[in-house]
Amino acid sequence: MGELVKKFRAMADLTQKDLADRLLMSESLVGAYERAERIPTTAFLVDADAALGAQGVLRSCVELMEEEKYSPKFLNWKRTEADAASISAYECMLVPGLLQTSAYARALYETRVPMYEPDEIDRHVQARLERQEVLDRRPRPIVSYVVEESVFQRPIGGEAVLKEQLLHLLGSVRTRNHLTIQVMPTQRTVHAGLNGLLHLVSTREGRNLGYTEGQGGATLISKPEEVNRLNDLFGALRAQALTPWESVALIERIAAKL
Repeated sequence: MGELVKKFRAMADLTQKDLADRLLMSESLVGAYERAERIPTTAFLVDADAALGAQGVLRSCVELMEEEKYSPKFLNWKRTEADAASISAYECMLVPGLLQTSAYARALYETRVPMYEPDEIDRHVQARLERQEVLDRRPRPIVSYVVEESVFQRPIGGEAVLKEQLLHLLGSVRTRNHLTIQVMPTQRTVHAGLNGLLHLVSTREGRNLGYTEGQGGATLISKPEEVNRLNDLFGALRAQALTPWESVALIERIAAKL
């Protein structure tokens, strides 16, 4: 997209400073967009299209820009997730992305190393919130989570942000009968998820996929035998966790103390 902006700017016989002045932004930011050092915002592409007489070409890149919010592997996962019949996951570090509040998600992105720029944080938070639309689309997917108790005690963003997040979780469970959250108690000395988080999806066509993520990167799993192993693992996790009713009661107690 940066090359396209540069091409249309040259055709319009404008310098980077000229374009920056027209769009009321810094020349350095225009340069960063053109050199692909930064991903252009939707507003920039729309405004630049008009300013450069691109006749909709830059505006049409908005959808491509939206997809660049995600890594290639996660983009494939997101597309599958958006049309899933069922979604299951074990989370050991964070509240599941589909259930995060805006403040909680922002706090996560603000602590990233290396740091994101403010507009990058906005872009990632918006992307996370957009993913949550899958919870209320029709037909609704069956969504099941097992989450470590410590996740609900870690005050990411501060206690106020955490309390808002916990109340949001409770509200989501009470208003969505297709959503289940089970807490894995810290007191469980051994359980089936000690090797890390896992995500599972079943499509309406009967295809099953797994997704794991860690410091070393992300892995999309499609081999039936490997996905079956993860499904067995998740079944064991559900059996070892608190029941959905016990889990809601525990989250309520944690929230009441904040």
